[in-house]
Amino acid sequence: MSNTIEVTDSDFQSEVLESSTPVLVDFWAEWCAPCLMVAPVIDELAQQYADKFKFCRLNVDSNSATASQYSIMSIPTLLLFNQGKLVDQIVGAVPKQHLVSRLETLLDQ
Repeated sequence: MSNTIEVTDSDFQSEVLESSTPVLVDFWAEWCAPCLMVAPVIDELAQQYADKFKFCRLNVDSNSATASQYSIMSIPTLLLFNQGKLVDQIVGAVPKQHLVSRLETLLDQ
């Protein structure tokens, strides 16, 4: 089962910005082929880093306010938040090792 939480405009503040652990948010849409390719990788990372990160998905089609707030222009876009602040952004489908490297960099700070 996935450790990834589906977030919406209404609970983004509480689930992401007020989280006590760092959060990776996957901005995606059902029609986006690269998003569907990244999804299983995010699920793997959510299990691998379950004790260090929170993993969330936000559907940009049904949650346009949050997508607009963070100027999401192309998907997939992955945003990393720490203590309520945006600390990193990854745009496009990237290899798992690239994501691991970015997560590890945040942990090392």
